[in-house]
Amino acid sequence: MRRLTLTPRHDWQARVEKVGLTYHTLANGAPYWDETAYWQFSAAEIDRLEAATAEIQRLALAAGDAILDQDRLAQMGIPASAAPAIRAAWNSEPPAIYGRLDLSYDGNTIKLLEYNADTPTGLVEAAVVQWYWLKDCFPDADQFNSLHEKLIAKWKDLKDYTPSPVYFADGGSEEDRMTVSYLRDTAEQAGMRTRHIAMHDIGWDAKRSSFVDLDDHAIGMMFKLYPWEWMLNEPFGQHALSTLPPTSSLREYGPLKDRRMWGSMLWIEPIWKMLWSNKALLAILWELNPGHELLLPAYLGGPCELTSYVRKPLLGREGSGIAVVRDGVAVEGSLTGDNAQGYVYQALAPMATVAGKVAVFGSWLVDGEPCGMGIRESAGLITNNTSCFVPHLFR
Repeated sequence: MRRLTLTPRHDWQARVEKVGLTYHTLANGAPYWDETAYWQFSAAEIDRLEAATAEIQRLALAAGDAILDQDRLAQMGIPASAAPAIRAAWNSEPPAIYGRLDLSYDGNTIKLLEYNADTPTGLVEAAVVQWYWLKDCFPDADQFNSLHEKLIAKWKDLKDYTPSPVYFADGGSEEDRMTVSYLRDTAEQAGMRTRHIAMHDIGWDAKRSSFVDLDDHAIGMMFKLYPWEWMLNEPFGQHALSTLPPTSSLREYGPLKDRRMWGSMLWIEPIWKMLWSNKALLAILWELNPGHELLLPAYLGGPCELTSYVRKPLLGREGSGIAVVRDGVAVEGSLTGDNAQGYVYQALAPMATVAGKVAVFGSWLVDGEPCGMGIRESAGLITNNTSCFVPHLFR
């Protein structure tokens, strides 16, 4: 594994815009998409990362069972009102499309940093932009990247037994809109009819007990790039829960593809993703698998024996609220303030650091299967929305 430098393509901005990356330059003029460098791997290293991703996914599935069997939703700060729907969705297995594991990897040790299971972004960069960069710059090399093909295949699998059209919704940021536009495109390539709608334009028809679009059409299936915890804290949150089946209804239906099992509206990602998008998962994974080679020590309620650790809010995005503590002293972020849901305390990981840049390796899954990687680089240990995306290849 090596980080190498490269002269960017002279028209790189136009090239990445052409394939869907509109958010390529930060407000200060620095590149978000950074092709002045790239990471090169061996095929064996890619195999290790892929195998690690599959193993962590297996551990997460077992952890989901344990969370529900041990009734630990309240410990994770998940509202009691959502518990029946989460249990029902976990058991009835409504469709789930994608997720991203953030991993540390220093060429030797691989560790899970967190699981972005509900609303992961960085997809356009990983699936499309770095692929075209590879074809332009290193046509004889390969890349850990079958994301585009796997997404289309998953939508094709759903096409014949899910409601149509599929609505794609986002909260309005450029990054989110870009991700949703790309996912919508993959669904259309799979033969699905789609529509876009902003989250704030979704209405509720009390007479029909249905969410509706601006033309008063009932919405039967929606991909939403909008966290479940945000939805449940908003006025329409209880309506969203009402579209999901209670646990008791599961015995009424037989075939998995009988969509009545999924309620009156099919949500993607499903509500059970709240089990994995919550960073309490990190502590539960360590509790269930102490000493596992792919996991870092992590605890709820306090750092326990750790003197150097990362304190993470159970719910948060883009590095918000994270503090890095080394030998008892905060060296990044702040320990002041409080978080209503609480924190997880995770040991520091061995990170790849080259030329003052710290790399986090995002390993993507589609339909639960590893299928690609995207690399983010930061000046420190906290990845946020200004951390650059750097492409990769392997030989």
